[in-house]
Amino acid sequence: MTDVKKGNSTALFPLVIFVLLFVGTGVFTGDFSNMPLNIAIIIASAIALAMNRKEKLSKKIDIFTKGAGHPNIMLMAVIFILAGAFAETAKGMGAVESTVNLGLTFIPSNLLMVGLFIVGCFISISMGTSMGTVAALAPIGIGIAEQTGIPMALAMATVIGGAMFGDNLSMISDTTIAAARTQQTKMSDKFKTNFLIVLPGVILTAIILWVITSGTTVNTLGDFSYQLIKVVPYLAVLLAALAGVNVLIVLLGGTILAGIIGLIDGSYTMIGFIKAVSQGVINMEDLAIVAILIGGMIGIIQHNGGIQWLLNFVTSKIRTKKGAELGIAGLVSATDIATANNTISIIIAGPLAKNIADEYQIDTRKSASILDIFSSGFQGLVPYGGQMLVASGLAAISPISILSYSFYPFALLVCGIIAILIGFPRFNRNKAEKVKKEIA
Repeated sequence: MTDVKKGNSTALFPLVIFVLLFVGTGVFTGDFSNMPLNIAIIIASAIALAMNRKEKLSKKIDIFTKGAGHPNIMLMAVIFILAGAFAETAKGMGAVESTVNLGLTFIPSNLLMVGLFIVGCFISISMGTSMGTVAALAPIGIGIAEQTGIPMALAMATVIGGAMFGDNLSMISDTTIAAARTQQTKMSDKFKTNFLIVLPGVILTAIILWVITSGTTVNTLGDFSYQLIKVVPYLAVLLAALAGVNVLIVLLGGTILAGIIGLIDGSYTMIGFIKAVSQGVINMEDLAIVAILIGGMIGIIQHNGGIQWLLNFVTSKIRTKKGAELGIAGLVSATDIATANNTISIIIAGPLAKNIADEYQIDTRKSASILDIFSSGFQGLVPYGGQMLVASGLAAISPISILSYSFYPFALLVCGIIAILIGFPRFNRNKAEKVKKEIA
């Protein structure tokens, strides 16, 4: 059996193959659709199962299926198919067109992306889930892109950016809870520290979105006709999200509401409504399978010592307090890139980050913020992460095309690095000690 404590760099080989197949093929051919995600992950998963010959195949398959069936992975898969059902049902009854036209009527076209980003920030910080925010807002972003001169990839990147804002900061976000608990600090204190660090990134992203869409032209002539009743499903989803309703209930309820309105106004027959729901589920089945296979592959990589090797590699480079903070950032970043799940990456890296913080006298509010900032930043950038997959799947574009417009995730990482380099924010040592005693 592989020595997990020591770690094993070769265990990461399947992940490297996956990235090379998916990204490399697109780079060389100029078309990222030439290597479907499902084929790339199947090949990488097969390689993962073929490695570590000391283990019986039956045991490796058991490890793979346990990783694939992790609660976070299964929840992601269910969110995918419910998001598809809601998007298709709302689109079929005219909700997207009416919602977009309503926005075009009252908001200048050069502020649509800024507005979409701010709404995304507000929803995600209230809802506590980036996946739910992307699922709720992506159809609106798609509609805006279709009726304006705005690239579809920019609209999806804006939605993801807003979603990652709340995932990083929300008091009910899994990442916030995991970061605060592993570092033994109060969530409210972590929020204040985190907010001060990322605020410049939020402002910069809004400015960039305003500047690059300042020349936007609307492709629809004449008045923008809309029916308020058709906007109700999106309003209901947004309000339910803000109220903190579970994302599964939000999406299921939104689908049913859109169907009822469509039945009342004649947009749907009962058979038509059922077929729309079915088509929405079918549209996202492929991505759900990809997410499950990625979870299985990561399970094998972790069992073989790949994640442990990353942890050992990063921590071996630490020499100073500033280096320790950069080490924590690198630690959680590497695990997020490897696992494509920011909550899991914090849970994995958190205990070791706490040891580093204690040894180098790093305030726990800062270490918790670093964990959350860098895991969320990279989660918004990895093309095989859940947020990228659901947005690109709904928009029918390559997740790679979204990267060049991912302003907020990049800004999040830059803000985190600058905060480490300049020692921001400054902390009151007496208050830090008091917090430690209260947590203990």
